[in-house]
Amino acid sequence: MEFTTRDEVKNVYERRAAWYDLTANLYYLLGFREQAYRRRAAEALAVGPGDAVVEIGCGTGLNFALIERRIGAGGRLIGVDLTQAMLDGARRRVVANDWRNVELVCTPAAEFRFPAQVDAVLSTFALTLEPDFEAVIAEAARALKPGGRFVLLDLKIPDGWLGRLAPLLLPLVRPFAVSMAVARRQPWRAMERHFAQVRRSGLYFGIAYLAVGVR
Repeated sequence: MEFTTRDEVKNVYERRAAWYDLTANLYYLLGFREQAYRRRAAEALAVGPGDAVVEIGCGTGLNFALIERRIGAGGRLIGVDLTQAMLDGARRRVVANDWRNVELVCTPAAEFRFPAQVDAVLSTFALTLEPDFEAVIAEAARALKPGGRFVLLDLKIPDGWLGRLAPLLLPLVRPFAVSMAVARRQPWRAMERHFAQVRRSGLYFGIAYLAVGVR
């Protein structure tokens, strides 16, 4: 299975939802500093109290606390995910923290209609799984306020000799619906087509990256 369709991805995450938070942390054993990378992504949003943020592929809401800390009770957070089971986990997190400014939307990312005048958009380890990621990026660019940011934290095939080992490393990420076909996608190229400014930095030997587009 190549996980190139939404249904294939959805089936994987419907099954993994109950254990997602636990299994995602297992990569720390390999030196993959996921929480540190998520913090960097949240900082790159450059949002403050009262701002509106959309998170694409929010999953169980692992980034929500990082965002809420910045936008406060007067802000607005919209979490979008393909999988209802993952959003159920996000809803439990929202209730447990009494966040009253969070809206959860179950829909394919490419079919989500952004509200007008969004301050920032975030996606971590999710956008590459959307076949029509360019449509998501284009719609986000349209909805963002001038100066607003699109922040993408995701995986890719590394450059150089390590990239040649990608087929051997694939079993480590395949449980999260990543195949070679998915890993070859390059959404940061789409960001370069839709944003005036894009900067990208490599993480974890180039296997992950953080890209920031400014409208």
